[in-house]
Amino acid sequence: MKPFPPYRIQVVKDIPITTRTERAQALARAGYNAFNLPADAVTIDLLTDSGTGAVSAAQEAAAAAADRSYAGSASYYRFRAALDELTGFEHVFPVHQGRAAERVLFSATLSAGRISLSNTHFDTTRANVELLGCEARDLPCPEAADLDSDEPFKGDVDLDALERTLAGPEGDRVGQVLITITNNGGGGQPVSMANLRAVRALCDRYGVPFFLDAARFAENAWLVTRREPGYGGHSPAEVAREAFGLADGCVASLKKDAIAPMGAFLGVRDDELARRCEVNIIATEGFRTYGGLAAHDLDRVAQGLREVLDPNYLRARAGEAEHLAGLVNEAGVDIVRPAGVHALYLNAGRLLPHVPPHEFPGHSLACELYLAGGIRCVELGSLYLGEFDEGHNLVSPAPFELVRMALPRRTYTRAHYEYVADVLADIAKHPERVARYRVADAPPILRHFKMTLEQLPARG
Repeated sequence: MKPFPPYRIQVVKDIPITTRTERAQALARAGYNAFNLPADAVTIDLLTDSGTGAVSAAQEAAAAAADRSYAGSASYYRFRAALDELTGFEHVFPVHQGRAAERVLFSATLSAGRISLSNTHFDTTRANVELLGCEARDLPCPEAADLDSDEPFKGDVDLDALERTLAGPEGDRVGQVLITITNNGGGGQPVSMANLRAVRALCDRYGVPFFLDAARFAENAWLVTRREPGYGGHSPAEVAREAFGLADGCVASLKKDAIAPMGAFLGVRDDELARRCEVNIIATEGFRTYGGLAAHDLDRVAQGLREVLDPNYLRARAGEAEHLAGLVNEAGVDIVRPAGVHALYLNAGRLLPHVPPHEFPGHSLACELYLAGGIRCVELGSLYLGEFDEGHNLVSPAPFELVRMALPRRTYTRAHYEYVADVLADIAKHPERVARYRVADAPPILRHFKMTLEQLPARG
């Protein structure tokens, strides 16, 4: 039987329907940067799965019962109980979103000149490391380089490279190992439990703390139950608890797998590390029992953490991604395989061979998706990952030119995704018509959020 969503829709919201002329004008005003588009100019918004999911009636009921006490509110204790049950960390702190948790933790574990090792640091994670004068170094497994293979755990860290670094002359500079589950910057691919256990053993051997970036812990756990030998009989909750049990702590945006519009947490085991983090949180985020979150956010998160681990929900969500992946392939567009859960990653470099890296094929495809169908998504290629000189010229391209289509939770139906695939199919019929771009202006850090670009004239 085909999986279906274990819920029914009782509240809906209109989505904008626009013309290509209107979209062209909106994109030009936005400096050809999707982050600058107003939401009312977007028909299908696949920019991110962060804070964009549909909350449940149970979450809204919990929010209505929230306790707004400044210190020690009942909402905090419900939030804490949900995370205690899931993670087992001795110290749990709410913060307003994931990048705040990163900033607080890294300020306590890293100092100038240190190295953070990861399967892949994502954008704000890398920025928070580099703002401390440290190096964010990615060590993806070799299998991740083959976008077309069906290797089940291409999100794993390269264990040989990790051990060489820890045992080598730079080993004493390593301040932390941070493993992202699932590996968002690596094509949304999952990390195996075997890989996490091996990381734990290496970190113990070399005396380095091991943390998780666990924003998509439930989706990683689901893929483990489907792909890793020995875990077929485990529930997603059991796998998630085992993963958290291997780490010294974690940061996690709860705008993803707690299906909430706002919230995050920082969890650690070490008492002294917790003390340093707590001081930072109270000074910069809020008191330790709310951390910059409204009481209703604490309660929405507590309920969402339980809903997200429902196997029926995860089966339906994964089926949604698999269905869209099949439609995209039928449209003549390749994706990073195998399909993950939270997003599909389109191989723009292969679809647009006429667009060189310095004219950004990933960004070109993302812009065309918006122009052709009002679909907003984001490039993960040379615009985001490449190295630029001071004149905004590409010096070192990214290894791959991808477009991420993130899938908001419980938000769009299969009919919406069939529309996305139809738009892609039309683009794939005449890829040579897709426009190219150049950078006009960009900040030095997190440039993709704020940069502006110019559309280049057609060749010939």
